[in-house]
Amino acid sequence: MILTKEEIIYPCSDGQPMADSTIQYQWITKIKGGCDALFKDEPNVFVAGDLLWYPVEGNNTISQAPDVMVVFGVPKEDRRSYLQWRENNIPPQVVFEIRSFHDSQTKMDKKLAFYNRYGVEEYYLYDPEDKDLRGWQRIEGLLEVIEPMSGWVSPRLTVRFELPEAGLELYRPDGQRFLSYLELEQQREQEAQRAQQEAQRAQQEAQRAERLAAKLRELNIDPDSI
Repeated sequence: MILTKEEIIYPCSDGQPMADSTIQYQWITKIKGGCDALFKDEPNVFVAGDLLWYPVEGNNTISQAPDVMVVFGVPKEDRRSYLQWRENNIPPQVVFEIRSFHDSQTKMDKKLAFYNRYGVEEYYLYDPEDKDLRGWQRIEGLLEVIEPMSGWVSPRLTVRFELPEAGLELYRPDGQRFLSYLELEQQREQEAQRAQQEAQRAQQEAQRAERLAAKLRELNIDPDSI
């Protein structure tokens, strides 16, 4: 009699919503989109939002779904979940969590312990309601608190964190700020308006120059000789 090993199912959903409020969702999509844009030309940098990560083969009870995670060294591909042993055993190096209004401190402590145990190099936690930003970096095998966070530059992402009164801002190495889709659309509209205004000014200058040339020709003066 041949015994077959029972296949273990790794669910692609934990039954929890991606976000518990509009502000949490906005921050998740802004950070995820900003990281996507930052590494758009890097084929082996994978960015995901709310994707279940299973670090241990054979155990589907050990998992976490970071709000945003960035993995260096694996290809950009669609995944239903992140099964670490199928990804050259590479854990997400950078993780973001956006704290919900009802997240208990015990829940956040468990997340920190999970990321510490399973190899995350940088962990960033932002509370948009309190405008509180915290970070941890792996030093000598353990996640240690980053202090201060304002002005901190992520070693992996090369992204700078700033915390003005209005709340968290993230800056790319080229100085460009992470923007939401709405902010990007507003920026695009402003640039289009500026371009239109420049075109109108150029057209007015051309018309003025043509009127001046016509007057000079009326006086038998060649405008090209001036």
